[in-house]
Amino acid sequence: MNTKRVLITGANSGMGLASTIELAKRGYEVIMGCRNEERGQKALQEAREKSGSDQITLMKCDLGSLQHIREFAEQFNQKYDRLDVLLNNAGVVNLKRQETEDGFEMSIGVNHLGHFLLTHLLLDALKASPQGRIVVVSSGAYKIGKIHWDDPHLHNGYTVIKSYAQSKIANIFFTRVMAEKLKDTQVTINCLHPGAVATNIGVDRDTGFGKRILAGVAYLPFFQTPEQGAETAIFLVDDSSVAQHSGMYYYRQKIHKLKPKALDDAEALRFWEWSQEQVGLQEQ
Repeated sequence: MNTKRVLITGANSGMGLASTIELAKRGYEVIMGCRNEERGQKALQEAREKSGSDQITLMKCDLGSLQHIREFAEQFNQKYDRLDVLLNNAGVVNLKRQETEDGFEMSIGVNHLGHFLLTHLLLDALKASPQGRIVVVSSGAYKIGKIHWDDPHLHNGYTVIKSYAQSKIANIFFTRVMAEKLKDTQVTINCLHPGAVATNIGVDRDTGFGKRILAGVAYLPFFQTPEQGAETAIFLVDDSSVAQHSGMYYYRQKIHKLKPKALDDAEALRFWEWSQEQVGLQEQ
């Protein structure tokens, strides 16, 4: 009865898979949210073998589809009475502009809007936990990011850096506003910068483009392994000290001060309201 339950998005590879294995070793019941059923099944088998745990299950979760997110959340809430931790780990980077099923630019759509909706739909399950936690994987790339209000879906002048950096400051705005809205509950939310990690995040999910680049990058000395990159996320999931903090930005398991633009409350709230409109959520 005391086993904690964690849902990890993007759990089939990289930091998501590393987090799955480590948290399962620590006795967590882990639900792997994966977009691709075949890759998810392979990752599930690997996670069970490496962790020695049979408390790992797979659920298909496509953050690029609002309809699928709603169906996923309904299925989750019917099956489980509570969720102790939601680890919003999934992330994409696209060298060329792509769109989600709903017409969102892919990075803002998956990295932020998909998680924004998913988190809201699972809030009741998180509130049912004695101490619910939401952990958001952001990035130091937020420092060069901004919300492009004239063209948030980047129809014009798309670059991979502009796209990714916008989605990462979006993660921080989301974390800070959500923390304020949850201040009278037992649910906390914190975000993190994992550092430079050699994962599949820059590899095209359909064509595999970028794998050769990734193979070279992984040997560079300043790149961490997925296991090293997952350390701060695991800390935020599991460490007792984190229960005292919400709305914080962590790096290397310590709270780091954000740049002033990420602390702009008016900008963050404006972006929250825009996000609600995009995914069709009404303020509760």
